[in-house]
Amino acid sequence: MRKMVLSLMSVAALALAGCNGSSSPQQTGSAAPASASTAAAAQIASEVSGTISVRGPVQPSSKASLVVNLVDVSSTANAGAPPLASKTLTPVGPFPQSFQLKLDPSKVKPDDLYVVQAVLIDGERHYSMPIQAPVLTKGNKNVVAIELVGEQTPGEKALAEFTAEEKQLGAMKVSHGTKLEKDASRGWQLFREDGKVKFIRELVDYTDKRFTSTDYAYKDGKPWVIVQQIKANRDAKPSAIDRAGWSDNGILILKQHQVGNDVQVLDADTAAKLQTQGLEILSLATNGKNK
Repeated sequence: MRKMVLSLMSVAALALAGCNGSSSPQQTGSAAPASASTAAAAQIASEVSGTISVRGPVQPSSKASLVVNLVDVSSTANAGAPPLASKTLTPVGPFPQSFQLKLDPSKVKPDDLYVVQAVLIDGERHYSMPIQAPVLTKGNKNVVAIELVGEQTPGEKALAEFTAEEKQLGAMKVSHGTKLEKDASRGWQLFREDGKVKFIRELVDYTDKRFTSTDYAYKDGKPWVIVQQIKANRDAKPSAIDRAGWSDNGILILKQHQVGNDVQVLDADTAAKLQTQGLEILSLATNGKNK
């Protein structure tokens, strides 16, 4: 009997020891996250800074405007939230540019992701960041070097699409036409794709010793991009090249007047005349059907 009592007491002692041992790690584990969170919050900086440069030899004009924001990009829910800090520079001045953004560290969540976003606008030209610049949390530094890259203007994009379409003319259905007028001899090629007029190339030899070679591209039966070379004769080099293009809602977005290597802004009247010519040759080449 004595041996049995001793055995029961031994089992109870072991069970009690096991309970005491299992409670200790739980208490230690619960205290650790709180300590880490406090330490992370204490390390949040009250400022981010850096430099901003522009890729390429062309520098923005004195009218350019630079906006630098510090934003939380952890989730789409933060997309409409105001930035933690912001700065706008107008005029910008020469690049590279240095910047500093002051912020309230108490508003920073240690588990969120924060980035510096810079946008430069110079007339129709926009410059953006190809690479994000994370700061503040997740081990990221608070001093960053940002490089901005110029995007295509709407006019440049239209001209690039025009050039790409021009390379596809060989695969389109083509028809020809000529017309002899009082002061000019006119000839053209009309290109169709899927039953729609996509392109007209027109050559006009004027009696006053002028010659024009004009490419018209169309969308939905309307002139989209027009490139006209003005020459002394068919074999001469262009004395000038005019380029005009319109957006889907009819806004003039491509406006270039080039003489030699000098590219200037094409005036609105000349662009309007080119647009009228585009409608006239379309009507002439399609016998008024415009398709």
